[in-house]
Amino acid sequence: MHVARYGKQRKIVRRKERRGYLLLPFFPPDMFSTKQSCWFIRKVVCWRAAASNAWAVLLLLPITAVFVILSRFSLLHPIQTISECTSLLTSTSAIFSFILLCGVILMVGFLNLEYYTVIPTVACSKIALLGQLLHPRQFVNSLVHCIMGIIMAWCCAVTIGGRYETLSYHCTQSDGSPQMCLNEYHLILLLAGAFVGLSHSLLGVIYNMNYVSFHTVKQYKYLCFKGSLLLVVKCSATQALYSVRNYIVVYFFLGYIPRTWMCKTLNLHLSSSVHPLDSITGLLDLSLLYHLWISAAFLLFTWYITLLLFRIFVTEVYSFPVQSSFPEDAHHCLPKVLADKQPMILKFLALQDLALLSQHSPSRRCEVFSLSQPGGHPHNWNAISKECLSLLTDLTQRLVAHHDTVATNGRAKSLSFGSERKTSSETSVTSGAEDLMSPRPTLLMKTPTSVFTRSIAEGSQSMLTSPFTPDLDSPFASPGLRHLIAPIDQGSPWYGTVQSPHVMRRAPKLWSTSTDSQINGSPLPSSASVPSPKKEPSKPSLLAQFLQNRKEQVKNFLAKRVLIMYLFNKLPEASSQALFADSQAHIWALEGLSYLVQASFSEDQFGVVQTTLPSILSCMLVLQEAVDRHFKLPHASSKPVRSTSGMGDSTYKTLRFALRATLKTAIYRITTTFGDHLNAVQMSAEHRKRLQQFLEYKE
Repeated sequence: MHVARYGKQRKIVRRKERRGYLLLPFFPPDMFSTKQSCWFIRKVVCWRAAASNAWAVLLLLPITAVFVILSRFSLLHPIQTISECTSLLTSTSAIFSFILLCGVILMVGFLNLEYYTVIPTVACSKIALLGQLLHPRQFVNSLVHCIMGIIMAWCCAVTIGGRYETLSYHCTQSDGSPQMCLNEYHLILLLAGAFVGLSHSLLGVIYNMNYVSFHTVKQYKYLCFKGSLLLVVKCSATQALYSVRNYIVVYFFLGYIPRTWMCKTLNLHLSSSVHPLDSITGLLDLSLLYHLWISAAFLLFTWYITLLLFRIFVTEVYSFPVQSSFPEDAHHCLPKVLADKQPMILKFLALQDLALLSQHSPSRRCEVFSLSQPGGHPHNWNAISKECLSLLTDLTQRLVAHHDTVATNGRAKSLSFGSERKTSSETSVTSGAEDLMSPRPTLLMKTPTSVFTRSIAEGSQSMLTSPFTPDLDSPFASPGLRHLIAPIDQGSPWYGTVQSPHVMRRAPKLWSTSTDSQINGSPLPSSASVPSPKKEPSKPSLLAQFLQNRKEQVKNFLAKRVLIMYLFNKLPEASSQALFADSQAHIWALEGLSYLVQASFSEDQFGVVQTTLPSILSCMLVLQEAVDRHFKLPHASSKPVRSTSGMGDSTYKTLRFALRATLKTAIYRITTTFGDHLNAVQMSAEHRKRLQQFLEYKE
């Protein structure tokens, strides 16, 4: 049946080609690859977001009913309160308000879909965080949240009724003539909605509320929602309390500005019989404070519920087919999806599916180990293992590059004058991965560009990575750091790296050596040992010298200001968090590879995994060494930070600890399964020695 369907489709395509409908040669191939990579957004992510919004709208009715009861409840007249709430919920104004609330919820869901990310943006300094808050895209987001806050506050004012219902009311002057006066109670409630919306938008940037994390333990959507509901209530009530407190302080000092503007714009007057609310007497009204708090809590609760539902639906497990019988569906298969760089949600869900199938699905594992017909090639395994090894190699290279810029004691290491030294770990990573699998060294994860941006200093200055170490030309660099990396004569016995101020500098100690160097007993030749010819430095012009002097004067002037130092100082552990911001993908790659290798011991009938086992072990061992060296750095904490109880997901702060544990578990999983059989695997002597530690359970 599938063959007949495929033949019919090919006949239709050929008929359209003859008629001139399909002009495939005239379109660039990138356009079709882009369309193929966006199929997941159109067919899966958008529908999941729509389902989460639909549930948020359905839950809005009981949430609104609870808000009406809490805002109008009276201990002295409970039966009368219930009857009033019932009549209010069936009134025309309540129905119109509910329609507006539904529109706001749909807009919040759209913003969640527009701004979500699976890789958090970690600000390494206060000035970087300030730049995120002042970004034009964030400005539009804050403006939209302010407008939505005003709409929801108006709905709350209409629902509460009484003195909050209208913006103006009839009053009489001192001489008895009627006039329209401003209802400041209605105005203060509207402005409170705008303030809460602005606060929510800014806190979303500070606490990475748009970050969507994947939970380790998978649950049904209902159970996950039920378990998080109490947290949403707690966060909404607490955040509303803080927002109302801050809003009262702001309104006490600046409340006369919007009040005067509204009076002049709408030609309204202020009643002399009512106390202004920007005073201590006006703001100490307990009823006003309660209604401000309950309205802010209602606003935040509905928005947090929408965000929670979006996270639950988007991170739901998606099962990709391992292989397909039709070429048209090849871009839907797991090996092809893993190779796509965008969208990142697609790649993360594919890696999640790989980790799950390698652990819980024997039938799908057989498809991974299968051979292609005709030809008998393990295309599925080659593609999957190649992408996983490429991810792990990329992380290793990032860790090596970061460690090369930071000394063992947190001080910068000086590089050679002529060229950048390449450690043997990089060589072993590249050679070990390229022997059989040849993974691409390109970056597959979307990480902050500043994490990998290098600034090459002139002369003998070292190469530094921007968010991790300060610029040496900057006045914010400490004098000890400048003295430490000052130009040193190559003939001096102090040339090399520093381990202690009392120990003579040595050349950089290599992480591992290749087999050839150990056999011959001599190190590999390095290009850094060849002296480069010295060039005559060109004398800068007078204008360049003048501009450079002025630049230094400005830097020295700003360096003496405490506020500038506060903004430009690095946040603690921010560089390490930014380096491991996408480590969830590496965790799934490690789990997928290790479980597949473990299952291949009894399920791999053709031995396709054993051919790539040396590359997998070498890649994991080198990554494990790089991770261990990273945790010895001063800025990398050895203990996980305590997670904050809020809607901002802070799991990215502990990803490096989860990666370290997963990596060690993955190596133990392989060594426990294969045991002494790993002695027949070809690898370097140092890797074999390190692997022996795992075999003896000494690691």
